[in-house]
Amino acid sequence: MHNGDWYESGPLRGRAAGNRQTDPANGREPPGSRRERASSRLRAVRAGVSGTLVATRRVLALVWSTSRGLTLSLAVVTALQSVIPALQIILAGRLIDAVVNGIQEGGDASVEPIVVLAALQLGLLLGASLLQTLGNISQQLLQERLAIHVQTLIMVHANSLDLADFENATYYDQLQQAQRESANRPVQMVAQVFNLARTVVTFATLLALLVGLSPWIAVLTLLSPIPAFISGSRYGWWGFQQMRRQSPVRRVLSYLTTLLTTDEYAKEVKLFTAGDHFIERFRVAATGYYDETRQLLVRRYLAGFGWGAITVIVSSGTFLYVAYLALRARITIGDLTIYTQAATQLQGAFQGLLGGVQGIYEHGLYLSTLYELLERQPTIAAPGNPMPVRRPFQEGIEFRNVSYRYPGNDALALDNVSFLIAPGETVAVVGRNGAGKSTIVKLLGRLYDPVEGQVLIDGHDLREYDPSQLRRQFGMMFQDYATYQFTAGENIGVGNVERVSDSAAIAQAAERAGASGVIDALPEKYDTTLGKWFEGGHQLSGGEWQKVALARAFMRDAQILILDEPTAALDAQAEHDLFSRIKELTEGRMALFISHRFSTARMADRIFVMDEGRLVEQGTHGELMLLNGRYASLFELQAASYR
Repeated sequence: MHNGDWYESGPLRGRAAGNRQTDPANGREPPGSRRERASSRLRAVRAGVSGTLVATRRVLALVWSTSRGLTLSLAVVTALQSVIPALQIILAGRLIDAVVNGIQEGGDASVEPIVVLAALQLGLLLGASLLQTLGNISQQLLQERLAIHVQTLIMVHANSLDLADFENATYYDQLQQAQRESANRPVQMVAQVFNLARTVVTFATLLALLVGLSPWIAVLTLLSPIPAFISGSRYGWWGFQQMRRQSPVRRVLSYLTTLLTTDEYAKEVKLFTAGDHFIERFRVAATGYYDETRQLLVRRYLAGFGWGAITVIVSSGTFLYVAYLALRARITIGDLTIYTQAATQLQGAFQGLLGGVQGIYEHGLYLSTLYELLERQPTIAAPGNPMPVRRPFQEGIEFRNVSYRYPGNDALALDNVSFLIAPGETVAVVGRNGAGKSTIVKLLGRLYDPVEGQVLIDGHDLREYDPSQLRRQFGMMFQDYATYQFTAGENIGVGNVERVSDSAAIAQAAERAGASGVIDALPEKYDTTLGKWFEGGHQLSGGEWQKVALARAFMRDAQILILDEPTAALDAQAEHDLFSRIKELTEGRMALFISHRFSTARMADRIFVMDEGRLVEQGTHGELMLLNGRYASLFELQAASYR
């Protein structure tokens, strides 16, 4: 944060002095300007109080849904702990008075009340220790349960969102903030709410003790922590704004760390000797992040020290006043102990009260990211009465004047594309990079909705179906296929989670994809963990991983098979073996595969040629060669490299 960056939101506002409007004649602010600023601050305070109450209700509902038993346990312990400070002070004062009386009077009779009071004090201390232990157990267990619960909520909600959300940098920042802050902050906020309730009761009992000494002492003790509270609230709001502003920087730092610490990038980083470059980028970004954080942190704690000195001064004055009364014999030595401890603890209780409100507000600000995430709704959802999916499809796939533009881009990725694919037909889509081939696949799987036109399957617009039910009819493999750090069997089985433990189905899918030989060569075959993230993992080559991903696509009894560059990482023999069986593998299905290799594309029933988002040619290999257009030109260009 740069000097002079003052934020105009939150429960307590600040404004740079240079921003205030002044009267040129006398250098004073116009009365209207002062009134507007005061009114604005009052509205901000009201909004802050309202936001704190809303955040408190929401987080209590969250922990209650996590574990009612642990929440109740923490509440009961907190209530019992709230009355202990006042009881301890009163007992200590009475014990001192009993000792003084015993010294003055002498004799055995004075020993009994001392023993009784000492025994009560021992019991109270043991009780306080037990309550603290029970509170710690409840809070720690609740924290663990809540962390799991919140992370599950985030995962479930993320699973319901659109692909476009994951391609949106703002959403990605929001997701990272929620994951980073939401594991501990909800339970911290709950603990603070319970502590606040405890502090309120403690505060009331201590205040009653101090009012008995002097109402003015009580008032001064209450007022002294307020400036530090105001300062802390301001800096808490600025810190939250800084956190949100720095979120992209933290994501960059995390990404640069990943580049140097995971096996996915290790080969390229070492061979290109790029490690020092990434480390330097990390240092530059981290230095800027640290400098901005340091400015706010130093100012916050120095301001807290300055305003906190008022509390120290009032506390010292209170002690001096009570000592004076004791010297004048207007109070007993026990009363001296009671009032000095009450004054000190009352200040602490009031500071805890104000700090609790401030802390709840700050936690609420950070947790607002979680609630914003959970309130985000997908745009691609099932209609009220979805069309049932027929098996088998009676009609094929139709793109009818379909156009699509990616968010934030002016150019169309698909421009008025129309075509039909009949049931049982195999179609290859070819074209240069960026021609719109993968966009067709994503629209067909309803990962996006077109901005114009319709995509139909079996005679119905995709928007008439439940997306989850429709997607069960697809077997898919993307060019950037996933490499799950699970066992080989699980890697294939997740293609149909209902049969993820069906060994026979997994083996059959691996056989069809040509992956069975790869898996049989592994130490534990289908039980071998793939990848290097976990102990005992076995890393595969690019071509081997692609065979496993292809097997995943064959796990379903899919009516539509979509393969995006299915042979990109395969050697020539493996590619030939796969496509020599392409008719067998796609029998009874509609199949759409994207390929840059025209030797692969020519095996399809028809070929679509894409260029700059348009479907410029379609037909069989022979028809397109006779047309002597874009396809023929690209085919001859590629074929020439093999001559």
